[in-house]
Amino acid sequence: MFKPPQECPVFEPSWEEFADPFAYINKIRPIAEKTGICKVRPPPDWQPPFACDVDRLHFTPRIQRLNELEAQTRVKLNFLDQIAKFWELQGCSLKIPHVERKILDLYQLNKNVADEGGFDIVCRDRRWTAIALKMGFAPGKAVGSHLRSHYERLLYPYNLFQSGANLLFVQEPTLPVDTSDEECKPPDLTERQHFVEPTESCCNSAHRAKRMRAEVDALVAQSHTHLSEELLLKPVIQIVQLPLKQEPIEPVSEADKNKSRYKKKTSIDVDLYMCLVCGSGSDEDRLLLCDGCDASYHTFCLIPPLHDIPKGDWRCPKCLAQECSKPQEAFGFEQAYRDYSLRAFGEMADSFKSDYFNMPVHMVPTELVEKEFWRLVSTIEEDVTVEYGADIASKEFGSGFPIKNGRFKVSEKDEKYLKCGWNLNNMAMMDPSVLTHVTADICGMTLPWLYVGMCFSSFCWHIEDHWSYSINYLHWGEPKTWYGAPGFAAEQLEAVMKKLAPELFQIQPDLLHQLVTIMNPNTLMSYGVPIYRTNQCAGEFVITFPRAYHSGFNQGFNFAEAVNFCTVDWMALGRQCVDHYRLLHRYCVFSHDEMICQMASKANSLDVVLASAVQKDMKDMVREEQDLRDKVRKMGVLRCEQAEYDLLQDDERQCAKCRTTCFLSAITCPCSPGQLVCLHHIQDLCSCPLTNYTLNYRFTLDDLYPMMNVVKQRAETYDEWASRVTETLEAKLDKKKSLSVFRSLINESESKMFPDNDLLRQLRLVTQDAEKCFSVAQQLLNGKRQTRYRCGGGKTQSQLTVQELRSFVRQLYNIPCSLPQAPKLKDLLNCIEDFQQHSEKVLMDEATSTAVIQSLLDVSFHFDVELPELPILRERLEQARWLEGVQQTSAQPSTLTLETMRRLIDQGVGLTPHPSVEKGMAHLQELLTVSEHWEEKTSILLKARPPPSIEVLSEAAEKVVGIPAYLPNCLMLKDSISRAREWLQEAEAFQDGESIPLFDKLSDMVLRGQAIPVQLDPLKHLEFLVTELQAWKESAAKTFLMKNSHFTLLEVLCPRFEVGAGSPKRKSKKAKDCSKKKMVKLDCLSDVEKALLETKDTTSALATLGEVRLREMWALSSIRAANESKLLPTADCMDLKVCVCQNPPMGAMLQCELCRDAFHSVCVRAPSDSRSTQAWLCPDCRRSEKPSLDKVLPLLASLQRIQVRLPEGDALHYLVERTVSWQQRARQVSASCGLPDLEESFRTSPSPVGKVSHTPSLKCSYLSILNVELEELMVEGLLLQVSLPEITQLYHVLLNGLGTHHTHGRTSQQEDDPSDGDKRKQSEKKAKRRLEREALETERRGKAKKLQNKRQKMNKEKNLERRAASTSSSPRSDFSQSDDSEEEMAMCPAEGCQQPEGDEVDWVQCDGSCNQWFHQVCVGVTAELAEKEDYVCVSCTISDGR
Repeated sequence: MFKPPQECPVFEPSWEEFADPFAYINKIRPIAEKTGICKVRPPPDWQPPFACDVDRLHFTPRIQRLNELEAQTRVKLNFLDQIAKFWELQGCSLKIPHVERKILDLYQLNKNVADEGGFDIVCRDRRWTAIALKMGFAPGKAVGSHLRSHYERLLYPYNLFQSGANLLFVQEPTLPVDTSDEECKPPDLTERQHFVEPTESCCNSAHRAKRMRAEVDALVAQSHTHLSEELLLKPVIQIVQLPLKQEPIEPVSEADKNKSRYKKKTSIDVDLYMCLVCGSGSDEDRLLLCDGCDASYHTFCLIPPLHDIPKGDWRCPKCLAQECSKPQEAFGFEQAYRDYSLRAFGEMADSFKSDYFNMPVHMVPTELVEKEFWRLVSTIEEDVTVEYGADIASKEFGSGFPIKNGRFKVSEKDEKYLKCGWNLNNMAMMDPSVLTHVTADICGMTLPWLYVGMCFSSFCWHIEDHWSYSINYLHWGEPKTWYGAPGFAAEQLEAVMKKLAPELFQIQPDLLHQLVTIMNPNTLMSYGVPIYRTNQCAGEFVITFPRAYHSGFNQGFNFAEAVNFCTVDWMALGRQCVDHYRLLHRYCVFSHDEMICQMASKANSLDVVLASAVQKDMKDMVREEQDLRDKVRKMGVLRCEQAEYDLLQDDERQCAKCRTTCFLSAITCPCSPGQLVCLHHIQDLCSCPLTNYTLNYRFTLDDLYPMMNVVKQRAETYDEWASRVTETLEAKLDKKKSLSVFRSLINESESKMFPDNDLLRQLRLVTQDAEKCFSVAQQLLNGKRQTRYRCGGGKTQSQLTVQELRSFVRQLYNIPCSLPQAPKLKDLLNCIEDFQQHSEKVLMDEATSTAVIQSLLDVSFHFDVELPELPILRERLEQARWLEGVQQTSAQPSTLTLETMRRLIDQGVGLTPHPSVEKGMAHLQELLTVSEHWEEKTSILLKARPPPSIEVLSEAAEKVVGIPAYLPNCLMLKDSISRAREWLQEAEAFQDGESIPLFDKLSDMVLRGQAIPVQLDPLKHLEFLVTELQAWKESAAKTFLMKNSHFTLLEVLCPRFEVGAGSPKRKSKKAKDCSKKKMVKLDCLSDVEKALLETKDTTSALATLGEVRLREMWALSSIRAANESKLLPTADCMDLKVCVCQNPPMGAMLQCELCRDAFHSVCVRAPSDSRSTQAWLCPDCRRSEKPSLDKVLPLLASLQRIQVRLPEGDALHYLVERTVSWQQRARQVSASCGLPDLEESFRTSPSPVGKVSHTPSLKCSYLSILNVELEELMVEGLLLQVSLPEITQLYHVLLNGLGTHHTHGRTSQQEDDPSDGDKRKQSEKKAKRRLEREALETERRGKAKKLQNKRQKMNKEKNLERRAASTSSSPRSDFSQSDDSEEEMAMCPAEGCQQPEGDEVDWVQCDGSCNQWFHQVCVGVTAELAEKEDYVCVSCTISDGR
């Protein structure tokens, strides 16, 4: 498989660069000459018109058979030609056999057998299997025996003939006859494999091609007798050297071919025919006559012997040797038989390509064509023939570029292409080209050649004449694929081709100059020859450089044009090429010496650079010419004549030996007119004495020296500059010039317009290098990198390695320019080396402090150089910091947490491995493992259920004492043990203590005990106590608290501390003194609870509650007085605020017996039994269910059994004591006052308790007889949250005592019936009220409507006043109004009067002290109730109650 070589450089010049072709080629030469070829793409707008006359262009192309082009393939074909010719002369046809379905490579088989030592040695050593493997056959198929058979039959006779063994005299052997060599022709053999027509010559390639195309159906006509090894090993009896008969070989007619080769019975004596081998005339029927010389040979005397007569012409060994010894003709391309026009050739080319690849020509990939081309040239089985229109003279048919005065008429916009330097008609003859000084027009060199290609047409490996440059432009068509080798590899390429195909170079020593041989680039590359390739597309140039071998092929139909040119840098190579041609005996296209002399004759017009080059070349030429002339003179040639060689044609002055074109001098002899030799080959002219020779010269030496001096003077300006440049470039040490001197030399070259040559380029290159070195050195010394490590430590693009810096310093000292920075950089390098040595010592020390490493890094900030120690130092710095961090944390175990250890380990894992780090890591890992183990273990112990004992935990705690780390669970374990011990001490003190503990402390202790993860034996008992206390509190709450009550148990059991909180407080002097003495704040429940918790024992708690009781009594007294005072009659009763709704009194009202406030019956829950014997209390005063004392005493007893104090217990204790104390007082008061029997008083209760009575006289009687002591006793009894029968009994006794006091004596009133007087008074009042109501009804109806609006207005004003009024308890004015006011008589004074309308409105008059009239509907009284019972308004009820 073909592997494409590397691509050559491709250049795309700008318009400015494209303007001067020679300057641009000179610019790219340093790059392009390294590859031998390059491609140049003109600017896109550069598109010259195609000026060739297509209709006029006719040419005869060359015929190229692809497999004859390749050198190694041609060697095989030549060998097959020789084998075929050998068998043809033997009268046999050759057919190449097949082995393993492949055509046998006879050349390779013959070569391998020869390499192994020959047929005899291979048979003796049995190496046929090895040869089969070497030829690529698979082992194990007995291929070796087949190869031996074919070699013995086809090649062995030929090798015997080549060695001359067939001319040996031997005795007649007894030979076995083998007739098994006949083979049938396979159907797929190519035409090349058949060799026929023995009468045709085999030397001519055209004849070979005809022979290849001939059809031969005959098999191998003669079966050859195989020579056995015994025959070969027999001793030679006699060797006879037979003289060769010099008779002409006459062709045998077709009729004679059928005649017998045996001797005929003629009139001549039979003894005239005798065998030339054995010398005997016997066995006449076995005598064979040669068709060339009529010599006779026995068939059994031949080597190898024949047992049948050949069917074709037969040649004896003598004639065979004579015929095969003729030299082969040189290989060359044939010309085609037809003439093509450009259009006809294109049609043929496109048809061939599309038929071959079976697709349109434009769709065939270039890679496919390339691989197929190299496959075809390397195979002998396929014979593909193409045609190539090469070397068509543009002078005859016109160039593809437009030229002046040409047939092609150029448009105005295309006139620029006429003078363009890239026009190949102009390039060769432009001033920078040396070929302008060649007088003759050289077609192909100074005049372009045209090339018309087709697919697979190729140009073989070659270099340009005189090793000149060449430039090729592809006008249009499909691409042209190029391969090139650089000029320095030319000799290497030639050596490889000579090595691989020596037979071709034996026939043609100058084979590579004939453009007829190609070799696969992969083969050359395998031997180390650098090969480059490119695909030249239409509109692109390809330039080849001096002595650069190049070859290639066309991808399809295209049209190209090429020309040669030479620049100044070529001149030395040009002279070298002439010397090379002399060795090859190759003719020159032009005389190099003549061109030099021609330029010297025009020295004043030469460019200074060209003049300098001419002067150097001419100096070498004159020196060599002088030496040769001296040599000739010493040899005896004394006759000299001047000859005008420049007037002769080149072929008339060629050396007879080396074919060099002579110009300066030549040797002639009178015996050989018209023949001459150069001075190098004077011995090869003729056999005459040298004294007869004549030295013919064009110039004498005296003529040449002045010519050279003129050129020298022309070049002096440049030479002087060049010498100074050379001296400057070659200066050493202290003689080096400064950079300014280099710049001045460049400026001088520009001012004097010296051409751009190698010296100037070298000067510029050195100057550029010096300037770069100056810039880099300045950058290294300026120190512009102070923060590069602090900013991230990245490597800057300008950083150099130490080795590069060292090389750079060496470069500074090696460059021809003297730079002032060199010593400073040397000092910098020394500092860096010192830094590296110090760093090496630091890095070798395992325990290095961070300060030392950091100091080294700080020093490195001043080095703008890539130091390999810096990353290592940074790593060591990180390691040192890590180690210090480990040491610091290890020194403070309280900060060494598990997370810290893991973090340090993670950081250590990211560090570069180091023994100290690994040691620290091992220590940390071990400590972490132990710490995690004990942390997990202690966590398990702390979470264990049930908790472990304190002994187990203490044992674990002792084991973790030595771990130098902060372990939260271990510390928690220690803390738990400490707390457990403290708790146990506290529990022990609690159990052994004399005082009763508080419930809160007990609860807190239990909670703390439960939070300690240690098994605490007393905890269960304490938890049981807490549970009992909580159960007790729940039981007490169920006993005391009402359903959905908002009061807490402590609030219910404690005396009321918040009574009258909303009213102004007027403390007594006693209260003030008490508060000053104790200074205890008891304003809210939390204060009371806090005070109870702060008491040390029950006695102190009871004393505190006693103080709260005093405050309760005082506050209740104040609130009772305030409530009673606000209910006194006032001028405006609508401002009064009562009840929970804070609205004025109206309708049926209830009065609390404790706080004395009035409540609407609809706002509060009234007693279900209107005749209830219980005192009615408002929702604020009725705080609990008031259980009986019998239910309360067991609660207190159960609490005392628990032996734990709690505020509720102390409050209950105080409540019980207060209740018992009150009970005793009540009994004492009852006994001292002589109250009636309580049970009897209870049975004779006259009216419902708590309801505002409609009999003000009875209420006033009750209030008037109630003394302060009984009132206080009654109030305190009502404050008790315990239900006592004495409270109810006292209340009934007091109610029953009202009637007795109204009759002015207990005894007289008990005898009379009090109910009769009451009934009389009630009937009188009802009659009087009816009469008054009827008298006023008429007047009230007339005024009702009139006063309606005014009443609404007044109601609004009163409502506003009520909103603004405060709730003070100052005494009110009398509720009664003047009876003379008509407006008041017509207005219902009820709060929220509904203002009923209609013809009849029912009214009711108050039977109290105010005597006001109210709408019945507004006060909630029905007509029946108004007739039967007295009605007392709210105001009168409150005032009468007071």
